Amino acid sequence: MTMNQIELANRLFPAIDRLTDEVLRSYPARQLKEGAMVTRFAPSPTGFLTIGGIYATLIPERLAHQSSGVFYLRIEDTDRKREVEGSIGDMLQVLSYCGIYPDEGPTANGEEAGDYGPYKQTERVGLYHVFIKDLIRRGLAYPCFCDADELQQIRDKQQAAKLNPGYYGEWAIHRHLTPEQVEAELATGKPFVIRLKSPGSPDRRIKYKDLIKGEIEMPENEQDIVIMKSDGIPTYHFAHAVDDRLMGTTHVIRGDEWLASIPIHLQLFDLLGFRRLEYGHLAPLMKMDGASKRKFSKRKDPDAAAIYYQQKGYPELSITEYLMTLINSNYEEWRMSQPEAPNTEFMIDMNKMNVSGALFDINKLVDISKDVIARFTADEVFEQAVEWAATYDAELEAMLRANREYATAIFHIGRAVEKPRKDIAKWSDVKELYAYFFDDSFNKSIAAGYNAMPVSIPSELAKQIVSEYAQTLDLQDDRDSWFGKVKAVGEKLGFAKDAKTYKKNPEQYPGHVGDVAMILRVALTGRTMTPDLYDMMLVMGEVRVRNRLDRFVGYEKAQS
Repeated sequence: MTMNQIELANRLFPAIDRLTDEVLRSYPARQLKEGAMVTRFAPSPTGFLTIGGIYATLIPERLAHQSSGVFYLRIEDTDRKREVEGSIGDMLQVLSYCGIYPDEGPTANGEEAGDYGPYKQTERVGLYHVFIKDLIRRGLAYPCFCDADELQQIRDKQQAAKLNPGYYGEWAIHRHLTPEQVEAELATGKPFVIRLKSPGSPDRRIKYKDLIKGEIEMPENEQDIVIMKSDGIPTYHFAHAVDDRLMGTTHVIRGDEWLASIPIHLQLFDLLGFRRLEYGHLAPLMKMDGASKRKFSKRKDPDAAAIYYQQKGYPELSITEYLMTLINSNYEEWRMSQPEAPNTEFMIDMNKMNVSGALFDINKLVDISKDVIARFTADEVFEQAVEWAATYDAELEAMLRANREYATAIFHIGRAVEKPRKDIAKWSDVKELYAYFFDDSFNKSIAAGYNAMPVSIPSELAKQIVSEYAQTLDLQDDRDSWFGKVKAVGEKLGFAKDAKTYKKNPEQYPGHVGDVAMILRVALTGRTMTPDLYDMMLVMGEVRVRNRLDRFVGYEKAQS
């Protein structure tokens, strides 16, 4: 180390008087048990959080917590030009919706939790300058005064010579300026960046073991990358290395678009004297587009946004349950053997992650969500449906709140049984699925509903069925007595007692007892697909049931 280098460092950063050892002491090692992981989610506030982002975030969150470690949120906001106002708050809201709660970092109330902050990179600039100044003192970084035109001229010459583009070796024209030459440039007021003086060589290769992709060999980094921009803000490459060291990060899970940066990042850790991190690189989620698979497009696909699933009303548990099946191939087997266990008890195995890109299948999400909601109690369904509707469907919210007891009884139908009914996949389904239970909605759809009557049953016969049954209606009947009356009405009007009898001699009967029940179902709901008819009638109550039966008979008379 020469005095000139020290003087140069002081000239470039006169306000920085702290040393790296002092900074490191102010961020002491975390006191965690052996094997505990410290992981993070480090988004840039440049737009909405994608469902792929949730997938990539759930993994480090679970790895940290299953190892009794720490999962924190860090906002990498060094690219101020691309920052979208409000996106940090939106990200926090979506993380919460998906059941992902960082132990440290920015919170929804604008404050921070944790002792290793600040957790926004723009508030840590002074820390970065300490380490950049130290690199300059040690001759490992230097100021570069090239403007855009000069850099383009370098690229043009490299392209003409069919060489790798970039700022390296003989092309790094400011790499070997003396402190005096630097001073002369500074005196002109010319803007500058700080570049890393890379010791790398294209003839050497690095090997590292990726947590997900396994053993990887890559060329060493030879580029003198920019580590501080002309506005004094560090680049992502440099800032993340300093932050991960100070915050005690042990494992980083990120998208495989960052795989090419591994040589740079490992080199940075080495030159800064930091322990290398463990990296795992995830292939992006894929979706079907016709007969082929492709990546989600933030521009083209509305379902790329994580908020899309909240707007549709998928419960948080449905999202995490489905994503767990994408994270590890053995999760579904575990779930079958542990149907009641919370998914947080499943231990993620990084050796069983999808290397090529998991397929996000919306139909499978729907199926899993139906299973999830089927296990909710009626009260849980009511509360979550109302909570969702309060934001996204004011009409549904008002209808449910005005009829809490009735709505809860509706949701209870077919729920407290060994194989519960699976009809709700998301809260936006509720209004359409159960609208007929509510008189206003039912009255608006009567004409269309009655058209659902089986075409094999003449309207006059349907009227007779409903009229005959109405005379015997008594909701004090138990299930067997109720069905006995339905069966008696059918037999009186010539219907077969069961489907088997009807199939033997279909020409002898207008239908079977199942058709009789279907007529009653359509009369009461205007639909052919509903929950159990007996249970449904009990919930509707005798007054509502009788009014609808009478209305059907009157409607049929008016149409005949």
